[in-house]
Amino acid sequence: MALRNLRRLDDEIFRKKAREVKVIDNKILTFLDDLVETMQKENAIGLAATHVGVLKRIVVADIGEGLIELINPQIISESGEQIGAESSVSLPGKYFDVKRPQNVVVEGLNRKGEKIVVTGEGLLARVLCHEIDHLDGIIFTDKAIKE
Repeated sequence: MALRNLRRLDDEIFRKKAREVKVIDNKILTFLDDLVETMQKENAIGLAATHVGVLKRIVVADIGEGLIELINPQIISESGEQIGAESSVSLPGKYFDVKRPQNVVVEGLNRKGEKIVVTGEGLLARVLCHEIDHLDGIIFTDKAIKE
């Protein structure tokens, strides 16, 4: 495993759409391990491949309830509403209130290429939405509630 360098939110990569992962090979598995290690080193609760300059549809998250690794994640349903402060390892020290769904259901693949469904509520829903937005070229500051 290896730590990856983080990009800052002003990097143009954050405005690009990540590409679907077609094949889960050793290179992707190593990248997943690197992404997890980088997230843990940064004391983050979520990280998208975009954060480390890779335009692949991969996110990892851990809000203290166990590691979630998602390849080609898609939000398939959402409900409710929550407003809360968000930040990013790519914009340290800055927080903005963002409206997110209270509940989400996300579909994707695990590292074995098996289809998985993750149900997120509260903080996990927020993290999943935040990281999946990065894969679509959307930054949380775009959704910040203006005072």
